[in-house]
Amino acid sequence: MDVSSSENIQKIITGVLNSDISFLSKAITLAESFKPEHQLVSQKIIDNIISHTGKSFRIGITGVPGVGKSSFIEKFGLELANKGFKIAVLAVDPSSTKSKGSILGDKTRMDELSKHPNVFIRPSPSAGELGGLTKSTYQSILLCEAAGYNRIIIETVGVGQSETLVHQVTDFFLLLMLAGAGDELQGIKRGIMEMADVIAITKADGSNIEKSRAAKIEYARALHLFPPNESGWIPKSVICSSLLNSGISDIVDLSETFLHYTTQNGFFNTKRNSQVLELFNQLLNQKIIQNFFSSETNRQKINSAISKIKNNDKNFLSLINEVLGLH
Repeated sequence: MDVSSSENIQKIITGVLNSDISFLSKAITLAESFKPEHQLVSQKIIDNIISHTGKSFRIGITGVPGVGKSSFIEKFGLELANKGFKIAVLAVDPSSTKSKGSILGDKTRMDELSKHPNVFIRPSPSAGELGGLTKSTYQSILLCEAAGYNRIIIETVGVGQSETLVHQVTDFFLLLMLAGAGDELQGIKRGIMEMADVIAITKADGSNIEKSRAAKIEYARALHLFPPNESGWIPKSVICSSLLNSGISDIVDLSETFLHYTTQNGFFNTKRNSQVLELFNQLLNQKIIQNFFSSETNRQKINSAISKIKNNDKNFLSLINEVLGLH
């Protein structure tokens, strides 16, 4: 299939708008591609579906390693799907820094959820991108919205210093934490906690229940020390167990309450507008960098500067200016 032909581009657009999973998958694959010709096709598709976007509730989920994100999302997604929502799960898997490869095992870890007729699961490699997302996560969100998915779950790689981009592309930010792993407030950046709308302590079952209850209280105290959220929402601390399927429906209810609250006070639309501006700036910077490095002239300048450095030229600031044509 020649995806660059006008006829086939229109087929993909029509397929996405008709909720055809095969065409939706193809459109996301094009958005993820690093090939310039695929990027051009993807842009045309996005331009033609953009008027059908914006009608979903975007839920970002992140958490410390071992917290059980996939198990939680399976139960959380099933709760939403059984309420009649169409669910899209965009799961970002960490990539190898050497091969850029990724196991992409999230779909196999959400076996029950993946079989639900109202659910679409798309695992994607991070390919070295920072922020816990891929370079095309926002485009994938738009494509899923155009395909009629009204609850979109974004599962990030995991918690880290740069793991904040998810907050910029979602409406509701859920942070999953573990109890009984030493000092509960260590090992996670304060900035991520400040952005959380709900903190859920997972694996609250068996001998871990009392530890989870204690952690819930500790996190609740910590949340009260942070400045008030712009949304006016007071962040909550809860416990849950994917194994027992307990507390999950309460978190679903909290997310829906948050949606109603922020829609009523106008924050929902305000944040969506600021997201578009922020993403415009980010994507513009990406394009500028891509265009710069795709220039043969610039690559020659860079190679020349590298050769000089290897030959013991330590004046790297002047070399940078040479590459940029600043003198």
